[in-house]
This record gives sequence, C-alpha cells and structure tokens, in this order.
Amino acid sequence: MIRVLVVDDDALVRAGLTMILSSADDLEIVGEAADGAEVPAAVARYRPDVVLMDIRMPTVDGLEATQRLRATANAPKVVVLTTFDLDDFVFRALQAGAAGFLLKDTPPRELIQAIRVVAAGEAMLSPTVTRTLIGHFAADRRDDRRSVARQRIAGLTPRELEALTAVGRGLSNAEIGRELFLSEATVKTHVSRLLLKLGVANRVQVAILAHEAGLLET
Repeated sequence: MIRVLVVDDDALVRAGLTMILSSADDLEIVGEAADGAEVPAAVARYRPDVVLMDIRMPTVDGLEATQRLRATANAPKVVVLTTFDLDDFVFRALQAGAAGFLLKDTPPRELIQAIRVVAAGEAMLSPTVTRTLIGHFAADRRDDRRSVARQRIAGLTPRELEALTAVGRGLSNAEIGRELFLSEATVKTHVSRLLLKLGVANRVQVAILAHEAGLLET
C-alpha cells in the first residue's frame, strides 16, 4: 500500500482528494493536514510515502513546508497542488525538492496514477503542463544561471549527458531505454549517478538543470 498524506486548507478539497484516492486499492489515506505548519507533526505521526501538498495556505505555504520537509532524513515524496499552471511558487517548490506537481482539476485516474509514479521514484514530468512550466521559467534565465548550469554538467560522460537530456524532455526510464538501446535497469543506474554527481534531489531538478544549461534548445 502507498501511504498518502493530504495537505490543503480547504476541507472540501481535502474530502474530495481523499474520496478520489481512496477508490484505488493500492492507496491508503493515512492522514490530513490543514496547513503547512501541521506537516512535520503529521508526517512524524502517519509516516506517509507521498505528501499531496497544496501551495497556497495561510500560515505556512506549501513551498516552505516542502523545503522544511525535504531537509529532513527519510523524507516522503512531495507532490504539490496548484490551481495555476504557470505559478512561480510551483517552480520554486520543484527546485526545493518536490517530485512534481498537479493541477487541482487533474482527472481522478491521472491523479491516482501520479501518486503511483511518484511513489515508485519517478517524477511527474510527463504531463505537458509540467514541461511547459519548466520550459517557461528556464527560458527566462540569466546568463549567469546558464554558466553555472554548464559548469555543473561539465564532468558528465557523453552517455550521462544523453540521459540528462532525455530526463529533461520528460521521458521515463523505460522510454529512455528504448531511445538509447539500454535496459531499464541500466538507465536507472545512469539517473542515480546523475542525481549524485549533480547534487540534486530528484528527476525534476535534473530536468530543470538540463533546461538551464540549454540542452533542450533547438
């Protein structure tokens, strides 16, 4: 079972999310929280695998709550929720270590699948809106950001650069394997090395770095 904590200041939204996620046999809603300030205690109490985190909350917003949570040992995966598909708070949450984000009007089936994907260690990069978000803010970069990004990837091998670019395009491990003629296990090893070498927390941050370095430009 995948244990999920739902965090949102709107009780009706929490109820709706709980109802949707509870319909899946492999998901268990272990708890709820109404504000980011409640997240540390809720995580300690319920020990979720995934936290579904609203961005805009009155006391501690989802961005700050995500930063605090991801700084702790054995932190659960975080998926942020928003009503805006191009929201700077969401981009900053991804940089802070969130595994991805979803719009609140995401269809129930996609919402359930997103939780499964994130729990399995992948990132929510497949939806078009996620790539749009990353591309939008990465395109608005300063020259110094590009220079720093290129310095960070300078030590990668050619195969690792191929994997980095593929992750930046939003491909899953299986899709990368088919494209590069590698086994999925080998791709997973390359991605793990990327995380270590680049000093990032997850695939979303790898993708952001790929965009900032200009690897996705045509």
